[in-house]
Amino acid sequence: MDSRLVQDSEMAVKKSTDIFDKCFRFDKAKSLISHGLYPYFRVIESAQDPEIIMNGRKMIMVGSNNYLGLTNHPKVKEAAIEAIKKYGTGCAGSRFLNGTLDIHVKLEEKLAGFIRKEAALIFSTGFQVNLGVISALVGKDDVVIIDKMDHASIIDGCRLSFGEVKKFKHNDMADLERLLTEYEDKDKLIVVDGVFSMEGDIANLPEIVALAKKYGARTMVDDAHSIGVLGKTGRGTAEHFGLEDEVDLIMGTYSKSLASIGGFISGSADVIHYIKHSARSLIFSASPPPASVASVSAAVDIIENEPERRETLWKNTRKMLKGFKDLGFEVGPSQTPIIPIVVGEDEKAFIMAMMLQEEGVFANVAVSPAVPNGRALIRTSYMATHTDEHLDIVLKAFEKVGRKLGIIG
Repeated sequence: MDSRLVQDSEMAVKKSTDIFDKCFRFDKAKSLISHGLYPYFRVIESAQDPEIIMNGRKMIMVGSNNYLGLTNHPKVKEAAIEAIKKYGTGCAGSRFLNGTLDIHVKLEEKLAGFIRKEAALIFSTGFQVNLGVISALVGKDDVVIIDKMDHASIIDGCRLSFGEVKKFKHNDMADLERLLTEYEDKDKLIVVDGVFSMEGDIANLPEIVALAKKYGARTMVDDAHSIGVLGKTGRGTAEHFGLEDEVDLIMGTYSKSLASIGGFISGSADVIHYIKHSARSLIFSASPPPASVASVSAAVDIIENEPERRETLWKNTRKMLKGFKDLGFEVGPSQTPIIPIVVGEDEKAFIMAMMLQEEGVFANVAVSPAVPNGRALIRTSYMATHTDEHLDIVLKAFEKVGRKLGIIG
């Protein structure tokens, strides 16, 4: 064989073993950027209010999870400032060792009372809650059963566990029962989102709880998008269905209605005690910073003392659901302030997001694998602090763009 061919072959082999090769070949995002259709990492120059500033231009924000409008609330900001004055900007260690402050413990007590559980445990991010809790509870002989549309943090928590992971069809109780029957002799944990983050529908918690009891499974609900939103007093999906005493574990995040970053798990004292000493994402992560902890505590107080915020949020939600439907848009199964506009193909969703941006509306794009193929959507979400004027402008922008793209007639 020609020595030059041998040399070329060896070079090709060497090139293919470069772990960065996938990075060099990744051009999907670059293609969107070059065509002016890239809707990610957009830089915002103001607070997450109903109106934001982007590229020096005022826009209406319908892409934020700031459901109660608390991220810029004076009491929340003041609490954060006072915490920094007293405790500084960080804890320089994990909760397990030197990073537990008195305000961490007080917030855990407050959250446990708010969720009506015996105990709560706070983590530095909501993602870390699901990683830590699921991997701590689900061992090598156990089974964790999840909804196919559960959040990525739940999926990754399952991957970190040593248990068997099974998915049931979205909100399909017959499929859930099939899996529970199949693994009746195993220890089982069912984990579902309370509100599903892409299409805004609510888990069928009454039937999930009934099936869990029938087959001896435990239940965990991720209430990231439910706290402050669902339930008579904003305590989430379990309160919404009157099942607070029936759900074993309730998880929540701060990055939605609670106006900060972090998360928590709540449940019986013994289970929380076990998680506290077993969850690697808690033990080996730096503790939540004082400003975040104080912000959440203030936000919980506002949720309890200002129920009119939740009432306004639902008024706005009903207005937008009706408005989009009347215009002829498909909004999927949404039952919450998360209202998806189903577009179809990924490219059309990217185009629509940029056209809306030109009309002064900031909305998010969801494409596969976040949603099924052929069901790309514009994900909108609403705040208690949106005014009727804001919402009317949004509907007019969607109508104009939707007609141009042929999404509505």
